[in-house]
Amino acid sequence: MKETLIDVKDLCIQFQTPGGTVKAVDNVSFDIKKGEVFALVGESGCGKSTTAMGIMQLIKEPGRIAGGSINFEGKDLLQLTRDEMTQVRGKEIGIIFQNPLDSLNPVYTIGYQMTEGLLVDKMDKKEAYKLAADMLRDVKISDVEERMKTFPHEISGGMRQRVMIGMMLCRNPKLLIADEPTTALDVTIQAGIIELMNELRKKYDSSILIITHDFGIVADIADRVGVMYAGNLIEVGEVFDIFDNPRHPYTRLLMKALPTITKEEGRLETIRGSVPNLAEERPGCGFADRCPYARDFCHHQKPELKQISEGHMCACHFAEGGLKDEQ
Repeated sequence: MKETLIDVKDLCIQFQTPGGTVKAVDNVSFDIKKGEVFALVGESGCGKSTTAMGIMQLIKEPGRIAGGSINFEGKDLLQLTRDEMTQVRGKEIGIIFQNPLDSLNPVYTIGYQMTEGLLVDKMDKKEAYKLAADMLRDVKISDVEERMKTFPHEISGGMRQRVMIGMMLCRNPKLLIADEPTTALDVTIQAGIIELMNELRKKYDSSILIITHDFGIVADIADRVGVMYAGNLIEVGEVFDIFDNPRHPYTRLLMKALPTITKEEGRLETIRGSVPNLAEERPGCGFADRCPYARDFCHHQKPELKQISEGHMCACHFAEGGLKDEQ
């Protein structure tokens, strides 16, 4: 069995707003093994990106990490000082943000930004330049010498994303967080980025936390998947176990909303209702108002994330679509 690289336990992230305390991430727990790709999926606003920002300790006011622990190779990241966490970011845990144009500095060349982190690590300037250039070749960028002199606005979105991936991998982090790495890219470029990430994680033996709402990406790259809803992790399992045997009603409905190659199954299903207001205290299941299986006690008793089979966990009062004993 693979060794655990990072273990997130009962992570709580809250935001103070005029409408009340928003529990953006509510007691979320998961782990990622060494060399594994773990995917967090769910609707926009469910807490996926906030979880990643919490791991990186990048939550800003009015947000705060209200509880939990993030154990990374024997140290709790939440107990580190600001300077200690700065040493972790980039070197041990790298992150690719959703929009690479916003992440790259428009006034510095690609080469300057690729080598900046390496120079912080006290690497010789010539050696850093060579490593950065080699990494650009690894991420399938041609005419590297010219690209090193180029500014971010002078290259395409797909190429900027490749630069971001290369920049993060330059320092060979043990964990790479990819937050919607194919957002705003066309389908062909998306496929290339996913293929590239698969190749690079095998070459550099990196673990990846990939955040997405696209199940196609999950099927292509992930080993395990966690499904989030309204700030809660509601189902975790091996990727094809989740696809073939989803156990939470929300996951089942997501699967029914996926398009198929043929039209034999008719129109795609939609999930009725809307996501609950996270600033409101809700004693029961957050999905109860939208769930076709919900009973009265679902609105008053919050289900725990429990193991239902080997490697498969689910937070629901149901098992195989049938009601459990209310006791």
